[in-house]
Amino acid sequence: MSGLDAGIRKAAEYAASRIKRTEYRLDPDLPVASVVGISGRRSLGILRGLVRGVGLRKSLWSALCVGRGVSFRNRRLIKVGKGVTAGRGAVLDGLSRRGLVLGDNVTIGPYSIIETSGIITNLGEGCVMGARSAIGSHSFIGAAGGVWIGEDVIMGNRVSFHSENHVFKDTSRPIRDQGLTREGITIDDDCWVGANVTFLDGARVGRGCVIAAGSVVRGEIPPMSVIAGVPAKVMKMREKGGTL
Repeated sequence: MSGLDAGIRKAAEYAASRIKRTEYRLDPDLPVASVVGISGRRSLGILRGLVRGVGLRKSLWSALCVGRGVSFRNRRLIKVGKGVTAGRGAVLDGLSRRGLVLGDNVTIGPYSIIETSGIITNLGEGCVMGARSAIGSHSFIGAAGGVWIGEDVIMGNRVSFHSENHVFKDTSRPIRDQGLTREGITIDDDCWVGANVTFLDGARVGRGCVIAAGSVVRGEIPPMSVIAGVPAKVMKMREKGGTL
């Protein structure tokens, strides 16, 4: 590796470490040309964040990184920490009683939607995502009943949250006119959520759980569980030390 290539890599690592506020090291096999391209796109995203992020509740040095076509709605109700990334085409709407709060280094995948109120006649509770948590592309967080996601939660693509239910007991009236129930959804710290997982209202996922792709999650899930299925059930418990 030439001195120039090594300098480019070190500069990229230094910049990323400052933004993420933790040590950041590139894969040694990553080509320098890719480092330059990725760094350029990230820099453009941060510049875009400076412009598109006006009106959000954030610090001046938040280093918000925004992809093309990202939409922020009800900006004064959105609070973002440092190093937050919103991928291309994402929609973030803070309209709710408690707003939308994204902790430091949270990542929202491309074309994902966070909707904190379904209807304006009954405002939603809002959404909180803890530091270093991430959700993959084409996901949906419906947070009318409240969605609370802890720190270090990693989620795959097409994950969805549905934090309210329709009342349907009266057969003489349209379901849409019978009101809603809301319990909210909680995911504790350090969970791994596979692709295409659906969370239903009232789900409570304990710390350190692993949720298999395609699962439908409802009810109480004990900490350190490995769950799968429709509805999801505990398959086994994680062993001490964090292995399966």
